[in-house]
Amino acid sequence: MLLQTRQFGTACPWVRLTPASKRNSSVSLRRSNCGPKCSVSQLELKSESESKTKPYPAEASRTIMELAKVGTLCTLTQEGLPLGTGVRFAVDPEHGTPLFCFNSTDNTNIPSSLHVQFEQFGLRTPQCTIQGTLTKPQDPKRLVSVWRKRFGEEVDQDFIYIIAVDRVLQLEDIQEDGIWVTSSDYKNAQPDPLRDSAHNLVTEINTNNMEDITRFCNVYVDLDFLVSEAKMLWVDRLGFDMRLSSPHKGVFDVRIPFPREVTDEKGAKSTFNCMSQLAWEVERNFQHPDFSKVKELKPVKSPFL
Repeated sequence: MLLQTRQFGTACPWVRLTPASKRNSSVSLRRSNCGPKCSVSQLELKSESESKTKPYPAEASRTIMELAKVGTLCTLTQEGLPLGTGVRFAVDPEHGTPLFCFNSTDNTNIPSSLHVQFEQFGLRTPQCTIQGTLTKPQDPKRLVSVWRKRFGEEVDQDFIYIIAVDRVLQLEDIQEDGIWVTSSDYKNAQPDPLRDSAHNLVTEINTNNMEDITRFCNVYVDLDFLVSEAKMLWVDRLGFDMRLSSPHKGVFDVRIPFPREVTDEKGAKSTFNCMSQLAWEVERNFQHPDFSKVKELKPVKSPFL
């Protein structure tokens, strides 16, 4: 079903957008010829208005864990060397604890990490790395049903293992700054409510509403150049991320927040339609742009749009 973008007229309320704020990074990852370097600083608390433009890193990590089904589990060998292997995992919905099924009963109390990433249309790869201890759960019987729901398989509860989460490193994309998330923040966060419908919604918009998303960049973002091409990268309860390009300026990512939080696919479509209508009217001088434009553009190193 196509999204409707010309049927709201004067019934469409004004959309008031606040500028996207800069990220506060508690871990800076800088890649050089010597490999990654990490410097840890105090994570500043974001204000109420800032929190309404994009999900917190803890929420983003919980969403990645819900969407992905495979990752790289890393432990230490007897020689003390790190060894990573690909594994399937499920997630305890209560606290986001990753769980595994191993045909062994010897893997207990092992310092481990699980690296998980989720590719978004080949353009961006959000990821998180969970650090903790590989151990046996206290309630394996309940977790058997979690595994069954995710993979449709019956497993022996004696083969269920978990990683007791100590902390989580969340990155928005490859070669970008990362943020450490505490165990309590990760466990208390909730995955995004649009996560199961986001892929289809973004595909539909990029296929059927190309003029609208290009107009979004020219109307809702404070630019000194015209956008030649744009694509939506992802959508969540607070807004959507877009990648835009200009022949003379390069490629950028930009975050456009929703005027209000949405809780489901229907709400996201309705909000997108309303923002499309307003952008169309502003572009044709039918309406005055009574909203604050997004000012933050993030240059993208990758040449792919």
